[in-house]
Amino acid sequence: MKVLIADDEFNVRDVIRYIGKWDEHGITEILEAANGNEAKKVIEKEQPEIIFTDIKMPGMSGLELIEWLDSISYEGKVILITGYDDYQFMRKAIQHNSFDYLLKPVEDEAFNNVLKKAVAAYDEERKSRVYQEDAVKIRWSQTVLAACLGEPADLELIASNLPPSERYDFTLLSFYQMHQPAPFIEKLADELVDQKIGNAVMLPGDSNQSVLITLPEEWFLVEERLSRELDIPVRLVKGELQSLQEIHEKYNDLQSELENQNYRSIQRLDELEAKQRMNDIISYVETYYMEDVSLERLANRFFFSREHISRKFKQETGMTLSKYITKLRIDQAKRWLKESDESIFSISTMLGYQDEKYFSKLFKKEVGITPFEFRNGEKS
Repeated sequence: MKVLIADDEFNVRDVIRYIGKWDEHGITEILEAANGNEAKKVIEKEQPEIIFTDIKMPGMSGLELIEWLDSISYEGKVILITGYDDYQFMRKAIQHNSFDYLLKPVEDEAFNNVLKKAVAAYDEERKSRVYQEDAVKIRWSQTVLAACLGEPADLELIASNLPPSERYDFTLLSFYQMHQPAPFIEKLADELVDQKIGNAVMLPGDSNQSVLITLPEEWFLVEERLSRELDIPVRLVKGELQSLQEIHEKYNDLQSELENQNYRSIQRLDELEAKQRMNDIISYVETYYMEDVSLERLANRFFFSREHISRKFKQETGMTLSKYITKLRIDQAKRWLKESDESIFSISTMLGYQDEKYFSKLFKKEVGITPFEFRNGEKS
């Protein structure tokens, strides 16, 4: 936390530096200014959280300084230091949200009591601001998701968190499942809002998708930012909103584009990343082999084309995907036939085969005997 001491008398600044129990109250940096104009420049550059300022200074007075601070909605705490116990001064200071005042000569105990109270008040208000900002972000996120899903949504709330425009770019980003893009999207959203060019939100759930709503003429800057700072691969599909009422329709269109692999990639993979991704695919298959694991499903989940997965999977395992899944299922069938009393029909169903006869023929083709013969042979 930073403190600014603004006073045209060097000895006053020196005394305050000496008597302040800075470490005790979490003050890490002490700044100084010899007049109001200098203080203004320091405030704009350093953003101190606590300001001690004399009232009478050359150029810009302390009262003029707090008027300016009030006009820019300064969120820190301002304490006036004055040699005049004048109610008119205090009244004006209160009108402009000063926190407290101290009379010269400044006494040790009084100064540190005010410093302690100012720090505590600032910390409490900061926590409240963060909580309120987080609550607003969560509500906006939930509202955008509702709009995407076609559920009742407060479009006025969505609009209030966007720059005014007759139309917007509506972009869906899809991130590779093993990465955690939320911190980047949160930072991007803050920057888009600060620059008044749009907003962004991670969609809740396990989809690892983000929605960006931005001014059309600003998209180049947004994509340049994505390309420069994203160190994880991302798929991008983009459309245009003529009205916020079109969010649901446009979201469905973009989801279809993703599923049909009509997307653009922002980040190219290096060799190590590609190798790790294939290892993830193999691990995924070994976990979900009893489900409908297709090249299409893997392509959508792991950001590779069907052809790339098919070719690399065989290189890594020595088998095609379908052959590998069959091997995993047959190996599991052998364990169940040997270690359980589950019926052959039940085993075939659990493995994802709805036809017991087909399963038995497949088993015999792979093992050389039927499941029934395998079970009896193992138990004899």
